[in-house]
Amino acid sequence: MQPISKDQSQKAEPWFAFLFKSREIGVLIFLILLGVLMSFLSEFFLKPLNVFNVLRNMSTIGIMGIGMTMVIVTGGIDLSVGSIMAVSGMLTARLITVAGYNPWLAFAMGIGMGLLMGMANGFVITKFNVNPFITTLGMMSVGRGLTYLLASGIQGTVASNIPLRHPGVGFLGSGYIGPVPFPVIEMVILVTFFTLFLNHTVLGRQIYAVGSNEAAARLSGVNVKRVKMFVYALAGALYGLGGIMNAGLLSTAMTNTGVGTELDVIAGVVIGGASLSGGEGSIIGAVIGVAIMAVIRNAFVLLKLPQSAQTIVIGVVIVMAVALDQLRKRRK
Repeated sequence: MQPISKDQSQKAEPWFAFLFKSREIGVLIFLILLGVLMSFLSEFFLKPLNVFNVLRNMSTIGIMGIGMTMVIVTGGIDLSVGSIMAVSGMLTARLITVAGYNPWLAFAMGIGMGLLMGMANGFVITKFNVNPFITTLGMMSVGRGLTYLLASGIQGTVASNIPLRHPGVGFLGSGYIGPVPFPVIEMVILVTFFTLFLNHTVLGRQIYAVGSNEAAARLSGVNVKRVKMFVYALAGALYGLGGIMNAGLLSTAMTNTGVGTELDVIAGVVIGGASLSGGEGSIIGAVIGVAIMAVIRNAFVLLKLPQSAQTIVIGVVIVMAVALDQLRKRRK
């Protein structure tokens, strides 16, 4: 009996085997099939207005997903994304509308608030070795409390929102360049920049190394604490930008902004192929995952299906994405 050669064994693989080898291709094919299906189910789905609305609605989550991808690649998790988003938008609105600050200084301070809260997450995780889940869960509560404080003041007067009507800052979340929403352009620029950063810089490769094997990375000379601090701080800054964009879109900073957003961001990253055990994931994949969730939400609106069914379907998609990740690992 002739032994099976290496070439023959490779040819014997089923045609769909590449789905288990590539994170991005599998989710991209799913997104395309979902789009084709929706084009048959709704005549409005492929209309330019609807397509741009879907892209605009996913842009904020996509930008925050950049930071979450890096956090998850290092083997961490960040549950404070929604609260950091809320407090950054609220601080910016309060500084502009109530305190009369220069709008661009207020914008920088809003992102700075996100950066500081992200650094606080990274400091607690690296300095005191507290589990990222617990650390960011605590920061989620702290951020929500700060949001209420900024909205109502120390006196605790009732307030649920602060207007943000400056045209320049508002343009970040609601502006257009031609027919294209400016938030979409922001997302494309940031996704391109940080994809290149992760794939073509020393620090980017160190982020993957820390998530793949933290002990080996440390023995190889990687400053693991510095890498984690950088990742959580950058993620916080991107969450802050997302919060300001959201406030600009609505012309209002609200205390309930970002409630449940951590599910959308984490789910998009996981659906896009990032492994919750760390070491694997890409920003392109995360954006595709966020796009899948955006299309699903848009589909339920166009088809006039109940909100409860939408939540169930998204939950099923998340579980399937994690299951596919486990199958991919077993085949390696």
